[in-house]
Amino acid sequence: MRLTPTERDRLLLFSAAELARARKARGLRLNVPEATALIADTVCEAARDGARLAEAIERARAVLGPADVLPGVADVVTEVHVEAVFDDGSRLAIVSDPIGGGGLGDEAPGALLPGPEHAEPEAAVRLTVTNTATVPVSVTSHFHFFEANPRLDFPRAEAYGMRLAVPAGSSVRFGPGESVEVGLVPIGGDRIAIGFAGLVDGPLDAPGAREEALHRAAACGYLGAGSHAAGPQGAESRGADR
Repeated sequence: MRLTPTERDRLLLFSAAELARARKARGLRLNVPEATALIADTVCEAARDGARLAEAIERARAVLGPADVLPGVADVVTEVHVEAVFDDGSRLAIVSDPIGGGGLGDEAPGALLPGPEHAEPEAAVRLTVTNTATVPVSVTSHFHFFEANPRLDFPRAEAYGMRLAVPAGSSVRFGPGESVEVGLVPIGGDRIAIGFAGLVDGPLDAPGAREEALHRAAACGYLGAGSHAAGPQGAESRGADR
């Protein structure tokens, strides 16, 4: 059976969560990896059941309490991030205070906490994106935008190594036939893209990685990644062809 990297990651998460469930059922208190896997898997399974984002987060916050984990685990696992496939597309779920179900006061489950990390970053690139699909497409804040839905039409080369310039945990929805201008910022950290659509699966800045990803995108029919994939000159050619 051939699986995409994203499917392999999902199976690995499910396996870890099943182990956590089995140990919890035996009366064992969970460690950090077990608790994290169980919380994240609960979100994914809720999404598979058709739950909306807020409901999935609420289920995840209810799955474990302080008595279910080893001492100190609740102090370490203060927030769990997981990308799940909901009915309206892939969404990044942020489960705040996932163990204990308290300490947030009047904040809604999964609400973004105040602070600069949740502010809207200043866009480095702005692109017009057209959804050619007959259904809405949602893209979450930290998804590698270059690998977004193949029916979204935009210059893919300009989006390589970039993500949406929106607050963490939020998303942008593209309605059928709709054109939207979006801002993008470079992906930070170690700049390693694993999973997503499988067009990169490694360091974004490795020699030849960008060119190889563009060729893969074009071969797989991603709009905006055609013959202009080589770079700026190709992009100008595409503009001339239009």
